[in-house]
Amino acid sequence: MGRVIAAGVALGLCAALLGSPPASAGSADSGRLDLAVTLDDRPITNATVMIDPAKQIELTVTASNSGGTSVRVRSVRVSGVALALTFFAYDTTAPFEVPAHSRVTRTFVLDMADLSGQAIGLLPSTVELLDAQRGTLGEASTVADIRGSFWSVYGAFGLAMLVLTVLAWLTALLALARHRLPANRWRRGLRFLPAGFGTGLVAVVSLSVLRLVPPEPSIEIPVVLGAAVLAFLLGYLTPHPAPGADETVRFPDATKEFNR
Repeated sequence: MGRVIAAGVALGLCAALLGSPPASAGSADSGRLDLAVTLDDRPITNATVMIDPAKQIELTVTASNSGGTSVRVRSVRVSGVALALTFFAYDTTAPFEVPAHSRVTRTFVLDMADLSGQAIGLLPSTVELLDAQRGTLGEASTVADIRGSFWSVYGAFGLAMLVLTVLAWLTALLALARHRLPANRWRRGLRFLPAGFGTGLVAVVSLSVLRLVPPEPSIEIPVVLGAAVLAFLLGYLTPHPAPGADETVRFPDATKEFNR
């Protein structure tokens, strides 16, 4: 049972750290665009913008081309990422061209009703312009305050990690109470490691859902790794397991055996 729980927490960690492939960069021929983005007439750069899935949002994108060739845009994407996992992504096909040394402004009306079942709380989000090969021509980042459902994909992910983490702690502490931890200190530390990783993941998701701290890499990585290190040290410093109740102790100068 303990191995199953540890495997579940480890899989959650692997998904968090490795689950999302890096965003594809625009091709060398496409050039790059500088973006200025507003959401319902509010600039998104260095701001937290609220997204209510029950309402349509008006997204205005101003693309500036400082290169010597025109750039053709195929679509605009709005996405949100946490723990290296993409929890929502909306693509809108709207081809337009940005001539060399020019600026073009486009406005999109987005219906994000499905977002209620995908995410909740604070999520780092990105607005991207994509070319025909789905390469990124330009992007602008922000933090979205999503008024979604607690039972969304993101909320369910946090709840699942909470359950696995609690089970991982119970399994490790029960083994400690029954003196069934390995005699080797390093192995005892590794026994507690999945519970630490899970604790870090739950902390990151909880802070996000409660709208306290967004799960940005500068925050989530130290929290997850810090919790894992503390859990490992806790396991490493646990007392050496006591001998079993049926273990026989022999005394050199005695002629009898004493059972403890």
